[in-house]
Amino acid sequence: MLPRRRRPPRPGALADLSPVRILTQIAILQLSYYGVALVLIVFTTFVAGKHPDAGQLLDWHNLRADVTTGWTLGLCWMLDSLITVIPILLLIARSKLVADFAVTIHVVNLLVTSLYTRAIPSTLYWWLVQACSAGLMISVGMWACQWRELQPMAFGGKGKQRATVDAANGRPTGPAPVEEEEGFAMGGGRGRGRDGAGTYEMVGMAPREPV
Repeated sequence: MLPRRRRPPRPGALADLSPVRILTQIAILQLSYYGVALVLIVFTTFVAGKHPDAGQLLDWHNLRADVTTGWTLGLCWMLDSLITVIPILLLIARSKLVADFAVTIHVVNLLVTSLYTRAIPSTLYWWLVQACSAGLMISVGMWACQWRELQPMAFGGKGKQRATVDAANGRPTGPAPVEEEEGFAMGGGRGRGRDGAGTYEMVGMAPREPV
């Protein structure tokens, strides 16, 4: 009995929704989110003349609206969400998936913060900062991904490069030649087949005589 042949994977949505790929992207984005926040918080703490600690990053009690330190931390988290758009653009690059990943980042942050403090955040200011951070990340991320999706794609690179070289050498340039390797050229002329087995010549057909 012949072995059963495996069906090749379908391109497109199934490859994009691979669980391993999604988990890898979430892990990279979460590390980038905390990495940028760590740099911003440590920088602002040193500027204020204080010593940074892990509580400023993970303890929701420090994110308060009645002290200057709380407002500074809120500003750091907003800047963090804005900078995290860059790895989202590089890794996701699809506008319809930005909201899912942005919400996932903030849900994981809620879980990590709750586990660190052993309590669910109960201050209105913390939830307001998280909501504004998620909204900013989603809006700017979708705009950046849509801008990248609408960029025109370049075709016929070889013909364009050949015309550029001719212009640099002082030769008269015309319209870019048709890439004959991709198929048959329109009109008469010579070209090379797809398999590279010699050349072919297009010959005009003589008009038929009326019967």
